[in-house]
Formats: sequence, structure tokens, C-alpha cells
Amino acid sequence: MDLIAANISHRFDALEVLHDVSFTVGAGEVVAVVGPSGCGKSTLLSILGGLLQPSGGQAMLRGAAPNGSLNPVTFVFQDFALLPWASVAENVAFPLLHTSLSTPQRAAAVDDALHRTGLVDFRAVYPKQLSGGMRQRVGIARGLAVRPAILLMDEPLSALDSQTRELLMEDFVKLLADGTMGVVYVTHNLEEAVRLADRIVVLSRRPGRIRKVVSVPGARRSRGDAAARSQLLDLQNELWSLIRTEAIDAEREVQHA
Repeated sequence: MDLIAANISHRFDALEVLHDVSFTVGAGEVVAVVGPSGCGKSTLLSILGGLLQPSGGQAMLRGAAPNGSLNPVTFVFQDFALLPWASVAENVAFPLLHTSLSTPQRAAAVDDALHRTGLVDFRAVYPKQLSGGMRQRVGIARGLAVRPAILLMDEPLSALDSQTRELLMEDFVKLLADGTMGVVYVTHNLEEAVRLADRIVVLSRRPGRIRKVVSVPGARRSRGDAAARSQLLDLQNELWSLIRTEAIDAEREVQHA
């Protein structure tokens, strides 16, 4: 299944935040979206996920979802959004409660998601007992439980320390290896973008327009190697050169608001 952003524009009253944004995400493809603060990245993600109706253009799905998909498009948020009174397994099971799955089928789906995210031994633990990285694993497992065709990720690692972020990036690479799920990955972190994405959509300052679409060379699984880091750092510097001036302007705007 493909996700298509077709000439998406959006405004909040008189404030235009997105202008004529178009790209396609195919099955197994990761498209990162980067740009200065306030350029409309999270607004774009909300439109792609059907939470917000765009002022112009549209978001569309093309083709059939994978077998067994219960929710073709699913979000993973930066703030984990876990139920504090529910165990890890109960949090992962939550989006399955109102599906047509039987109780044994729900249990099997939860077990599969816990195995894929390394959480089997933590199924009875509560969120307050987990580190930030482990809580984000639960959020990812909850997204995977519905077997999405497209996963929309909004700054999923921004609240984590650098060591935990590195480990979770390695986990993402493994989770994406089967090539069945497309991902839109919104981030401020250019290192995450070059490590995880196949293509990077660079948005301009508000209103967000596509300045450039950058392809990332090399297989995802090899980008953590020392030999690949130098090439990725060059690409990271190229991305920063595209957004640096506008990022500074956006930061000044926030400070003087």
C-alpha cells in the first residue's frame, strides 16, 4: 500500500502553514520529513493520518493493505501516550479491543508485537516502572499490534538520551527489514533522518514547501558501521546547509514572539 500526499496545503485562519506539498511513500519505504521549527511537519503528519482535513489537496492510500492489517495508518507519538494504569501487555492490546479479533487472536497479536520489540519479559510491568526508551518501545509495539501498512512517527526519539536513541534506531532498522510497512518519520534530528530514511523531504520555513527531496545512499542495515558514518555525516551537513538560515530565523521568531 502506498501513501500519497497530493498538493497538500493548509492554513489556520489567516496563517498559512503548508503549501502544495506532494510526495509518495511506498511499501517498505521510509520517508523522513525535516525542516525548521514551525514549518508544518506535525500538521502534515496529522493530515496524512486523517486527523486533520487539509485546506487544499489531499492524502490518499493506493493499493491493498498487507494481509491481516487492522488499521492501515497508525501513529507513534513522541510523548509515548501510554495508559499509566495499564500493564505493558494491556497498553499494546488497547487498540485491538474494538476490532473483530477474538480473544485468542488479540493475545497472539500482542505476543507478536512484544516479541518484535523485545518486551516479552516486561508484559506485566507498568509504564512508571520503565525507562523512557522502554516506554517508547511499548508505544511502537502498540502501533505494530494493528499490523499497519503505514506508520506515522512524530519525533519518536526526541525525549530520549543519545545512547537510548542509538539503540532504538538499531531496533527500527530491524523492524523495517521485512519491507512490508511504509513509514513517514518526522524529526528535527538530522542524524536520525540519514540513518533511517530512504528519502528525506526538506521543508522550507512556514509556509512549509518542499525545498528538496534527498535520497540516502546505502542499505539501512549498514549505516551504523564506521565506514558509512563519514558519508552520512556529509549528507547530514548538506541537509543542515539547506535549513540552517531558516532554522535560525524560526528560532528568533519564537524568542521574540
